[in-house]
Amino acid sequence: MNTVNKNELNDDLKDEYDFSNMAGGVRGKYAQKYKKGVKLIQLEPDVAEMFPDTKSVNEALRALLKIIQQHNKIA
Repeated sequence: MNTVNKNELNDDLKDEYDFSNMAGGVRGKYAQKYKKGVKLIQLEPDVAEMFPDTKSVNEALRALLKIIQQHNKIA
């Protein structure tokens, strides 16, 4: 997950767009599936600076889990 500077966002969505009349859209259509399979965690800024993407966060946490598991086997 890359952090994006707010100045780099190019938001073309205009305030006057009205999606209430849009045909075929279903609000929350995938919300339950998303809730089951995704955990959204917000990192503090100082921690986020150290991890450029999701893969690096997961690798670091897996390494930490191995250390914890080894420690628990010894104790």
